[in-house]
Amino acid sequence: MTFLQAQSRVTHLRDVIEAHNKKYYVDNAPLISDFEFDLLMSELESIEKKYPKLVAPDSPTQRVGSDSVPEKESGFLQYPHQYPMLSLSNTYSESDLLEFDLRIRKSIEVPFSYVCELKFDGTAICLTYQKGKLVRALTRGDGAVGDDVLQNVLTITEVPAQLKGSGFPELFEIRGEILLPFVAFTRINEKRQKENEPLFANPRNAAAGTLKMLNSEEVAKRGLCCYLYHLLGDALPVYLHSGLLEKAASWGLPVLGALPIDNVLEETSICCDTIQEALHFIHQWGEKRFSLPFAIDGMVVKVNELSVQQALGMTAKSPRWATAYKYKAEQAQTRILSVDYQVGRTGSITPVANLEPVLLSGTVVKRASLHNADQISLLDIRIHDTVVVEKGGEIIPKIIASLPELRLADSLPIPFITRCPQCDTPLIKEEQEVKSFCPNIWECPPQIKGRILHFMSRKAMNILGGEALVEQLYNKKMVTKVSDLYRITKEQLLTLDNFGEKSAENLLESILASKSVPFSRVLFALGIRHIGETTAKSLSSDFASLDAIEQASGEMLQSSRDVGEVLVQSIRSFFAHPQNQITIRALKEAGIQLESKTPQLIPFPHPLTDSNTLSPSLTLAGLQFVITGIFTISREDIKTTIEQHGGKVQSQPSAQTDYLVCGTNPGPSKVTKASKFNIKIISQDELTSLTNKTNELSNPKVIKNI
Repeated sequence: MTFLQAQSRVTHLRDVIEAHNKKYYVDNAPLISDFEFDLLMSELESIEKKYPKLVAPDSPTQRVGSDSVPEKESGFLQYPHQYPMLSLSNTYSESDLLEFDLRIRKSIEVPFSYVCELKFDGTAICLTYQKGKLVRALTRGDGAVGDDVLQNVLTITEVPAQLKGSGFPELFEIRGEILLPFVAFTRINEKRQKENEPLFANPRNAAAGTLKMLNSEEVAKRGLCCYLYHLLGDALPVYLHSGLLEKAASWGLPVLGALPIDNVLEETSICCDTIQEALHFIHQWGEKRFSLPFAIDGMVVKVNELSVQQALGMTAKSPRWATAYKYKAEQAQTRILSVDYQVGRTGSITPVANLEPVLLSGTVVKRASLHNADQISLLDIRIHDTVVVEKGGEIIPKIIASLPELRLADSLPIPFITRCPQCDTPLIKEEQEVKSFCPNIWECPPQIKGRILHFMSRKAMNILGGEALVEQLYNKKMVTKVSDLYRITKEQLLTLDNFGEKSAENLLESILASKSVPFSRVLFALGIRHIGETTAKSLSSDFASLDAIEQASGEMLQSSRDVGEVLVQSIRSFFAHPQNQITIRALKEAGIQLESKTPQLIPFPHPLTDSNTLSPSLTLAGLQFVITGIFTISREDIKTTIEQHGGKVQSQPSAQTDYLVCGTNPGPSKVTKASKFNIKIISQDELTSLTNKTNELSNPKVIKNI
């Protein structure tokens, strides 16, 4: 490779790695496995090592992956880490682990030992205790600055707000991992499936997403757990890493000890004198890891003596005294029996391989995604091929390779379909897209049913019902477009299978309530391609109505955040279709909120007042609120009620804030800011009183001693 070729490859690798870092750390929706990502990073490191002039301070090899977003977007206050929160170097190779040991022994002459611990597959957290009280909980962020998610961490039962016992430093940090156990992960995804919401790909993504939720009440329902493994501070009571963890456990901190595996109590960490002992422990857990109640993806090997750790020091990205040995995702061989083609809500075509059943990671796998035509061609996959299937904690296994040496003589390549398997319409494939699409959006059954399901989903119009209901409504031709939901009658519903008087009444009530859903959610519910929940909020803030979006020029649309040329074209195509215009007119006639204005109150399951029939009001018009703490209802309901009375909700207090609505366990930083800006602090009951008055509270009660 010449220098110019290396320069080009480095630029490409950095762009690809940064894109995958964002999908992993920020979006919690990784597109590739850890192993594939590590291969990209390893290639970049090797090129930079060969051509040192290509090393740059902003290279992914020189800094940790970041989950950080701007403070005003994250909704969390951000603070610097007292000590940089680095990542670990890692390897899948025993020889690399032996080299790690050799490097340390060459640079350190004093005797030392190792500690070998489980490597949790969760999201990193750094807890700060001052005089025994938990005062801060920072995410990794960019390694230098993290988000303070203290209120969410306090919902985790294992994490003590106040330490027990004595002998702990006056101020110290302890780091660890937030996890979602498999049982909780399954429960959450089952609930999301019923509510027609996207499923989490794995427990790690679910844990990371949960930790960044703004509603602590919802976080508490998820069932997160926490294990801590690294203590930092001045005047530490002992000088061995293993001894510090024993001390931490005695103070009530969640340090993982022995666990019952197959009715035998197994140690999850050991102290050892040689790297060979560490390798033996690593191999033992290679099989036992599948019996754990949570996900691990390897083992961490670290020097036990703190003085040796300090002598070895750090690189810009990771400590020299620790490394991670990562287990490869479990794989199995099986045969492809046939290929089906699924049609998504937007018309995207996804090929799915039907497999000879094979046991993988504790479950029987019968199907695996083939993603798209390019992937089939890249892997050269054929019907009846023997293939390698991988399941690294993902819900849907994927085929990572075919084995042509085991191929039958008469096998043929899989011809990717050219017509929709549901409506026989010729497929299209746009230049910038990797998937083929069925353009017959108004006659293709899966697309129609998918749009109706999306429209009814909780984050959209919040109409009761799921896939089984939509299937019946569509098959009986009661609902063939979303606006038909507002014409359906009780008599029609009573003809459906398993539908009685109460079910019909509940569905009709939720349809009626959906007429008060704010414009931003209606815009999301319409299912315009590329408009997700966040973009819908941005557009609804910048444009007062659906008509305004339709009439806006491309330049005006692109002035809104997250809107580019592709989305502009998608918006244009949506409004150009006659059927969409018919649907919009029908939704207007039904009274749906297609413009930003104060709607009538939604009858929430747990409203702020006892009345579900309050008249629209502007009693909070011109007032700005911040919400903190836990209430008898969800924060989302409180926010919506404020907005429905004309008020605005901010994520953080500022000089423009009028009220801080405060529940139990409020965020101390928000209370401090409220005091700084002389913001009135009111309770949930006082907010109810405020919404029912025609003038501002003259003397709201300030909550003290928080």
